[in-house]
Amino acid sequence: MIRTGEQYRDGLRDGREVWIDGERVADVTRHPAFRPIVDVKARMYDMAHEPSYQDALSYVEDNQRLSTFQRPPREKSDWAAKTHALDLFFKDIRGVVTRVGDETVGEMWSLRDGRDVLAEIDPRFADNIDRHIEAVLRDDIFHVSANTDPKGDRSRPPQQQDPDMMVHVVRESDAGIIIRGAKYETASAYADQAFLKPTLGAWTSEALSDYAVGCIVKMGAPGVKHLCRSGFAGRGSAADYPLANRFDEVDALLVFDDVLIPWEDVFFYRHTRAAQHIRATLHRYSAFPFVLRLLYVADMMVGTALWNAKQTGLDKLQGVREKIADLVCYREGINAHLTAAIAMAEPSPGGLLMPQQSMLYAGRVFACANLPQMMHVARELCGGQICVTPNASAFAADGSRPWLEKFYTLNDAWESDDRRKLLAFARDLLNSDYAGHRLTFAQFAQAPHFNHLAAVYNSFDFAGPLDFVRRSAGLSDRVQGSL
Repeated sequence: MIRTGEQYRDGLRDGREVWIDGERVADVTRHPAFRPIVDVKARMYDMAHEPSYQDALSYVEDNQRLSTFQRPPREKSDWAAKTHALDLFFKDIRGVVTRVGDETVGEMWSLRDGRDVLAEIDPRFADNIDRHIEAVLRDDIFHVSANTDPKGDRSRPPQQQDPDMMVHVVRESDAGIIIRGAKYETASAYADQAFLKPTLGAWTSEALSDYAVGCIVKMGAPGVKHLCRSGFAGRGSAADYPLANRFDEVDALLVFDDVLIPWEDVFFYRHTRAAQHIRATLHRYSAFPFVLRLLYVADMMVGTALWNAKQTGLDKLQGVREKIADLVCYREGINAHLTAAIAMAEPSPGGLLMPQQSMLYAGRVFACANLPQMMHVARELCGGQICVTPNASAFAADGSRPWLEKFYTLNDAWESDDRRKLLAFARDLLNSDYAGHRLTFAQFAQAPHFNHLAAVYNSFDFAGPLDFVRRSAGLSDRVQGSL
C-alpha cells in the first residue's frame, strides 16, 4: 500500500552510515543538508493520501491503492497519468527534482524486458526481477539507481590496478554474493534501495566476469557507506537561494565494503551478456521522466526571463522577443519529442508500452545538448543584476534598506521586494553554485553526450532513408542485399 511521508522518514532511521563534511549523520531526516529534500520526497507520499490529489497520484488494483509513479505502463493513458501526477507534484512543491523514484523504477522494467536473457543464465534471476518489480509497487519503495564507478586509471583494466575501482563480486556463499567497490549515486542517503549495475564492461571477449553484476542493495545494509558531497542547503539564506535551500539532491560516493547481497536480490552475476543487455536497454523507460524534468526547467527559464523583461518594459523590444522565442522553441522542442514518443509508443519485449525509442532518445539529445546555450540566453535576458544584487539582509537593514528600496523599486506593480525575489530566483536558477551543479548533472546523469548519440543511432530505423535513396538514385538490388 502507498506509504505516508512519516512512514518513509521512519524507514530512513535504520542505522545507515552517512557521512557529510567529516560528520557522521545521526538522522538524515533531521540533518540540515538532507532535511529539505527528505521533506520533498515525504510530500510526494503524503499527497497520495490527500483527497484533492489521491486519484491522480494513486490507483486501485486488487483492492490495493498503489502509486501512479510506480505503475508499469501498459497503455498510453498510463504515461499520461504519470505526466499529470508529476505536474501536480512539481506545482505543489514549486520546483523541480530529479531523483524521487519514478525516473529509476523504469530501469527495472527494462531488465524485465530482458527476462529471457536472465532465465537462460539462471531461472531464479528472472523470477527475482518479477518479484522486485512487484515489491516496489506493493510497498511503495523509494528506489534509486547506482550510477558510475570511480573507475580509476581507465587505460588499465581493473585487474591491473586496485580492483575495487569497479564494483565486483569477491566471493559467494549459500546466503548470496559479497560485493566490494563503490558507485556515485544521487539520493542514496535518503532512499530505501538501489539497483546496482555495471557502468561499462570491464571485459572484452569474456563470457564471464566478476564485474558483471546486477542486484538490489538496501541502503542501510551492513557495509554500505554513504560519503556525501557538501550540501548546498544552508550555504546562504533561503531568501537569497530559494532553489538550493529546498531542492538540493545530495550526491554520494556509495561504498560497498564486503556487502552481502542475498540470492533473492541478485538479477545477474558474472554473465557479461546479461550486463551488456541491461546497459544497452537501461534507459528505454527512464529517459522519459528524466527529459520531462528538463521541460520544467525550460518553463522556469521562460518564466524568469519573461518576468524580468516585463518588469522593465523590455518585452516590447523585438530583439528581446526573439531571444524569448528561442527559449520557447527549446521548451516546445522538448515537449514535441516527449509527446511524439508517447503518441508513437511501441510494445516492449516484456509486454509493457515503451516510448518510441528513437524519438525519445533524440529528445534527450535535444534537451541536454541545448541546455547550456538556453541557460545563457536566459542569463542574458536577466542581465547583470543577478550577479551584483545584494542579499536579502541588506534589503532589511535600516542603513541600506531605504537606498535599496529607492533603486530597486520600478513602479507601483514592481516594488523592491518583488524585484529582489525575482533576481534571487534567477541567480539560483542560472548563476549560482547550485545552478552550475544542476547543469553538469543534467549533462551526465544518464550518460555522457556520446552515449546519448549512440542510443539514437542504435534505436533509429535506417531502413526507410536507405531504401528511399536507393530508389531515388537508381541503385541496384545488389546494394540492398549488402546491408
